[in-house]
Amino acid sequence: MEQGKTKGVIDLKFYPDGKVPEQPHLYFIYGAGGTGKTSLLNQFEGKKLLISFDLSTNVVLGRKDTDVGMLEESDKEVIQEKVDEILEYAVANKDKYEILCLDNMSALQNLVLENIDGKSRDGRQNYQKLQLWFREKGMYLRNSGLTVLATAHEIDNKGNLDKGRYNPDMNDKTFNAFTSTFDFVGRLYKNGKERLIDCDPATGNQGKNRIDDRTLIPAGDLLKKETEENKENEVEKHD
Repeated sequence: MEQGKTKGVIDLKFYPDGKVPEQPHLYFIYGAGGTGKTSLLNQFEGKKLLISFDLSTNVVLGRKDTDVGMLEESDKEVIQEKVDEILEYAVANKDKYEILCLDNMSALQNLVLENIDGKSRDGRQNYQKLQLWFREKGMYLRNSGLTVLATAHEIDNKGNLDKGRYNPDMNDKTFNAFTSTFDFVGRLYKNGKERLIDCDPATGNQGKNRIDDRTLIPAGDLLKKETEENKENEVEKHD
């Protein structure tokens, strides 16, 4: 049997005895406008590729470690094909880029849905197509070998708290399909002058952290490894 492959009808990668190669992390951060979602990219070390779907790029202005790609008006009608090209380019240039940032997924979802609506005769299946497309992109990113930061706007559900107070501004099933492969999902918000990231699913918002045990993180410490001091500070914040 070829190493990394199973023998038989099902063609999948196979790693005996838990010898799975470590993969770069995928981060999904959502929050209100002006909380500094895109600026989190500046914490990542290495050459970065920022793809802007909402033309918000001022926070990386003048940074020589960041290349920026922005959509043109003509790209909207072929947005799925354009995104596929972007992702393939990023993966093909892994010797140059270590971090890929997709900013902002709320804007991208709206562009993709509008494009699907425009080409579809049966609107009932449009959201299913949307979810499937985003699931495929999430799987592609998981296998890309790149560290990924994806951002989104937030929705305040103050009139419908059954869904949690704050959610990403995306269709729920589309969000779940896209982020199922992500290691980290958190809500970025301001508490006075402090910027915090809540990744605790127990708060009722969308959150998960498969990287370490932290559930409430100062925004500037997103990439710092958990320490006993971090744990003590987090307990104090929750108290």
